[in-house]
This record gives sequence, C-alpha cells and structure tokens, in this order.
Amino acid sequence: MNKLTHFDESGRARMVDVSTKEVTTRIAVASGEIMMQPETLEHIQQGKLKKGDVLAVADVAAVMGAKKTPDLIPMCHPLMLSGIDISFSELVDGNGLRVEVSVKCNGKTGVEMEALTAASTALLTIYDMCKAVDKVMVISNIRVEEKRGGKSGDWQRL
Repeated sequence: MNKLTHFDESGRARMVDVSTKEVTTRIAVASGEIMMQPETLEHIQQGKLKKGDVLAVADVAAVMGAKKTPDLIPMCHPLMLSGIDISFSELVDGNGLRVEVSVKCNGKTGVEMEALTAASTALLTIYDMCKAVDKVMVISNIRVEEKRGGKSGDWQRL
C-alpha cells in the first residue's frame, strides 16, 4: 500500500505540494445511483414534477459541484477544469437512475475528487427535487470508475 500523501511526518494534515509534477491531461470518471419508487422515475421522465426538469437541474448541479470541489474538500487543489460531461441512465431494474460524470483538465494533479463531487451533487439534487413525492429514495454506489493521466498512470474499475 502506498504512503498516505495528505499527512506530514508528524501526522498533521497538509495539502500535497504538486509544484514539481508534470502538467498532463487528467481525466476521471465517477458514477453513482439513486433508487426510487417506479412512479417517481416516471414523473422525472415525463416532466411531471412541480420543481421542473429534474435532470436538467441535476446536470447543472453536477457542473457546479465539480467547480466548487476545493471549497468543500479541505486539501483539494483548485483546478482549471477544461470539460465536464454528465449522463443519466435508467437502472436495469427500472427503479432508479445512474449518473456518470467525466471531468477533464490539464494539470499537475488528478480530478477524481471533482468527478466524485459532481456525481454526488447531481444525485443530491435529484433527491431534493423529488423528496416531496418519494421519501424512500436511496443514494448509493458513488465511486471512481476510471482515471487517466499523471505519474501513477491509468486505472479502470473492472
């Protein structure tokens, strides 16, 4: 197991110094799911919720979440993001939605945290917009699916 980089020799938390790292294209993909009543999913798909187009709002929320990541995660570096792609799909059993977010930048550190924050923010937004009609929604399986670029190379969940 690699050494934890966000702690100094005395065990104090620190922001990692990335000043000597190479600038490379960094990409991270994260996903998550929200389970809901089938009727709730139907309302989302048919645009029947009073708060508006749930997926359009969740899409914007994901972008905002990625951009605000260093404001939320204390040791996260502020990055100039160059692209964010969000997609939503119905779960196989028809009882919810899956979000997948891809975040890209040219920088000295990865964008995994931005992708995870974007996916989480999208799911939380769906929850917020639907909670009046569905109290039993469950957000789960938020995770990094892949990362590309940087010294440690590419990684993909199997």
